[in-house]
Amino acid sequence: MAAQDTGNSEVKRGLKTRHLSMIALGGSIGTGLFIASGSVIHQAGPGGALVAYAIMGMMVFFLMTSLGEMATYMPLTGSFSAYSTKFVDPALGFAMGWNYWFNWAITIAVEITTAGVVVNFWLPNVPSWIFSLITLVIIFAINGLSVSTFGEAEFWMAIVKIITVVIFLVVGLLIIVGILGGDKPVGLSNLTVKDAPFVGGFGPILGVFLVAGFSFQGTELVGITAGESDDPQTSIPKAIKSTFWRILIFYILSIFVIACILPYTSSNLLGSSETDIAMSPFTLVFQRAGLAAAASVMNAVILTAVVSSANSGLYASSRMLYSLSLDGYAPKVFRLTNLRGIPMYAVVATTVIGALTFLTGIFGNQVYQFLIAASGLTGFIAWLGIAISHLRFRRAFIAQGHSVSELKYHAAWFPLGPILALVLCVLVIVGQDMTAFAKLDWTKIMFTYMSVPLFAILFFYYKIRHKTHLIPLKDVDLTSKTKSESISE
Repeated sequence: MAAQDTGNSEVKRGLKTRHLSMIALGGSIGTGLFIASGSVIHQAGPGGALVAYAIMGMMVFFLMTSLGEMATYMPLTGSFSAYSTKFVDPALGFAMGWNYWFNWAITIAVEITTAGVVVNFWLPNVPSWIFSLITLVIIFAINGLSVSTFGEAEFWMAIVKIITVVIFLVVGLLIIVGILGGDKPVGLSNLTVKDAPFVGGFGPILGVFLVAGFSFQGTELVGITAGESDDPQTSIPKAIKSTFWRILIFYILSIFVIACILPYTSSNLLGSSETDIAMSPFTLVFQRAGLAAAASVMNAVILTAVVSSANSGLYASSRMLYSLSLDGYAPKVFRLTNLRGIPMYAVVATTVIGALTFLTGIFGNQVYQFLIAASGLTGFIAWLGIAISHLRFRRAFIAQGHSVSELKYHAAWFPLGPILALVLCVLVIVGQDMTAFAKLDWTKIMFTYMSVPLFAILFFYYKIRHKTHLIPLKDVDLTSKTKSESISE
């Protein structure tokens, strides 16, 4: 820690193109795909699940191209919080940054808790909290060594997840055509069983948007890494371009294979929890193909996914806290980096919050559930901020006499792309639990929508206190300097 007192506040560009490409390709593959996809198919039917994932995937694709355009032009650590500050309103940047930091700090606790339960699959007689703490120590060590260590760890964990999905798709297609798993081909018969492919119309599809959206969360990490990429103008566009193929191949094809092999009426798809390995649709398909060790294999893969999510969460939240400090939104100590370019005070503070949240889950479950509920929609709020920031960035860029041809990377379908993403984000946030509003179930409303008033409080607190306003397009800062750097000059 003594190395922190050098007065340095610069991170090091230690993430290579292969790191960013693999983070973009496999970063968001986790329990949302491996387990929760089964419940999505059960609730909305095979067609409804495909539509939900396709719409959410399209939204994420447009958001990532928006983020890619801004991050290539102006690669900053803590990207979309900094972009909200520069292109929209400092109050929005303040709220976005703290909102995102809080979300990931809480998510760390969720993921290490899940890791403990997953390891209990093999060692049921050992308390799960021991494995959770071991996981926390491991991700702290990875994040504390160097940014290249983080990149390398994510690179190999992403490879494990990608290989698993590829093998699953091959095995699944062989089952569908009848080469594996039975005497006759499965074909497409399960896509039309009973009320399939769509069950209940649009309502169930809207109801599973959040689950489908959560499956993609973490994709925006590519923007966070921009400030530590060794060649952002090359690596970020390359990483962003892989988003489309990842959505098509990993998500859409996986849902299609599951829906073909497992009827949506199957009770095994109904109650899949984050740690119900035996009921993972991936496990069920592998078992159908005759893989006796399917549960253990998928348990190992899911453990890899959970550790990867916790590792990415600590990185993303510590860098956001570092960025908030650079912009004057958090104490100055969090901007200090050690000789390896790691903002260790930010890493330690985030780890402590994650550990305290984890302890509330052991000793005070109600507090834990409250914190989890409070972070529920924050990922969608962050995505909303990306869309707004990009619309303002492009308008300011043109208003200040620049040409779009000057940009190294162009977002797809501008302005339709970010507008569509913005509308879908609002739709998902507002439509999460309309039944609770219809029944005036205030307890359920509070837990479902708690993220929204918390974000509003942060936004209006800063806006009122500092009397901020929407920045005129001519005054938008299109340089890469942070507020703190400008002040020091």
